[in-house]
Amino acid sequence: MIKRFTTTAFALGICMYAFAQEAPDAAVISKIRKEGLENSKVMDISFNLTDVNGPRLSNSPGLKRAQEWAMKQLTDWGLKNAHLEAWGTFGKGWQIDKYYAATTLPYYHAIIASPKAWTPGTNGPIKSDVVLIKADSVADLAKYKGKLAGKIVMMDAGAPLTSGIRPDFSRYADTTLAKMAEAKPMAGGQRGPRPGGANNMMAQMMKMREVRAAMSAMLVEEKVGLILTYARGGQGTFFTSNGASYALDAKPVSPELEVAAEDYLHILRLLRAGKTVEIEADIKTSFYNQDPQGYNVIAEIPGTDKKLKDELVMIGGHFDSWHAGTGATDNAAGSAVMMEAMRILKSIEFKPKRTIRIALWSSEEQGLFGSRGYVAKHFGDPKTMVLTPDQKKISAYYNLDNGTGKIRGVYLQGNEAAGPIFKSWLTPFADLGATTITVSNTGGTDHQAFDAVGIPGFQFIQDPMDYNTRTHHSNMDTYDRLVEDDLKQAATIIASFVYNTSQRDAQIPRKELPAAPAAATTGTTAPARN
Repeated sequence: MIKRFTTTAFALGICMYAFAQEAPDAAVISKIRKEGLENSKVMDISFNLTDVNGPRLSNSPGLKRAQEWAMKQLTDWGLKNAHLEAWGTFGKGWQIDKYYAATTLPYYHAIIASPKAWTPGTNGPIKSDVVLIKADSVADLAKYKGKLAGKIVMMDAGAPLTSGIRPDFSRYADTTLAKMAEAKPMAGGQRGPRPGGANNMMAQMMKMREVRAAMSAMLVEEKVGLILTYARGGQGTFFTSNGASYALDAKPVSPELEVAAEDYLHILRLLRAGKTVEIEADIKTSFYNQDPQGYNVIAEIPGTDKKLKDELVMIGGHFDSWHAGTGATDNAAGSAVMMEAMRILKSIEFKPKRTIRIALWSSEEQGLFGSRGYVAKHFGDPKTMVLTPDQKKISAYYNLDNGTGKIRGVYLQGNEAAGPIFKSWLTPFADLGATTITVSNTGGTDHQAFDAVGIPGFQFIQDPMDYNTRTHHSNMDTYDRLVEDDLKQAATIIASFVYNTSQRDAQIPRKELPAAPAAATTGTTAPARN
């Protein structure tokens, strides 16, 4: 008992000492809070990224407009070396120039829908009876050959809608945050047994892909006029996706509309009942292949300490979005917060010891391409774990990409040693609801690119809001879904984390370097959301 008490007391003393050593400068934190909460520009930044510049699909004109605007804005605030940096080859850009579709029989009704990304438009205005295709196998497609030229078609499939029993909008309960804080790290690479029926499910999926691929090829060959597909969602919200490859040498596909569930099911019921449904449509899309390179926006506040100015603190969020909305919560919110954090630090005339660099990533939605390309170029290759000298010069990377919700804490990504440090840094913001430190991982965001090469990379815990229910990749992802007070809070906290990381004598502690070629993930895993 005495030994246990002595050990515990000693450990407690060490923790209290570390906590005291990490206590933030109260005067500076006060300045950051005042600027971030009382003089915020985060909603103006968000307005420009969404309403002014529009959707920011990878390599689209909208993304390029927003990138140019961001570089100018960061420069106007006094940041240095604002520029576009190529991360590698992406492929074609794409945008919608015109969209119109409506039923004209049995009566007029405008259809809620969007062209799928990277699909062509119609060959001018078209009007056609809708052909319902029933095909469970490749052989079933033969009966439609020679009958579909110029036709509008749809598949005989669509899950009935059910009313939700959970609210669309939510915040984390204290009990949920407490469970997150209690999470324990898992042994790397441990996985449970494959669930029963997994092989059967895989076989079914392969069969479905085979039928879809054969159907797509047949519809192109038949010169179908337009395909209607069922979009996930409900109550006027639909979640969008790409309908074709963005590769420069991608095979041609048919024009395709992703249709809101209510409209799709309305048409489907009529057709199943033997009624005639006529639709008119006019869709124009454009492709951009003059410059297939992908680019990130980079800017910085140079360090001033003779010994530490060559070291880095990085923050970022992905700048690209999907196309049915204006990409407000995914991820103008995160990008605007990071830009606002930099503005806050410049406004209080902060002269950092370490250089602070912001990165606004592109093509995150297609596979974290912007951040992974940047990390490979500057810090190392996670496939070989061959690292550059600069890998040792970056203290930490902080990311924001889970919507408009305010920060409730930090995912440590298995980096237990950073826990007491971050706990201390969150203390001044307990009144704003940010208190939780969890050892858990979270996936699907750009911090993973840094974590993969042994750099401390972190994503903040955010209130869910209606991110997964209404806005993530949907036509409802617009400026109106942003919560101003939450974005102010997030920018203020991140500015303080950047300040503390820049001024800290030592870098943020690191986990054990991942092994090559396959790195095992350490820690409990939270749901991946990108």
